[in-house]
Amino acid sequence: MRNSGKLGKISLGCEVTTVTPFGVWVIAQGKEYFLDHKSYPWFREESVADVLKVISPRPDHLRWPALDIDLHIDSLENPERYPLIAEHNEKVVRKRKRKRAAH
Repeated sequence: MRNSGKLGKISLGCEVTTVTPFGVWVIAQGKEYFLDHKSYPWFREESVADVLKVISPRPDHLRWPALDIDLHIDSLENPERYPLIAEHNEKVVRKRKRKRAAH
């Protein structure tokens, strides 16, 4: 009988696993993170298809190309170090809505 290899190997990629009305669950670098809509409002009104398309161009970085959103893993692990993220991005959300309405 052949051995199929070790079990339980952790993938160091990234993946959105769940999108809920309350936020987005992401696995990155073997850890799971919850990006709630209060702290990360720019995901709230985007399509699920676009939210699912996350890549990790570097080990410490997540990117949603279709949404033009970039997050560093440190901002997920230590949100207290980044108090202005949600305030700034709420402005970005409003700007995107105006841009879409103009088209």
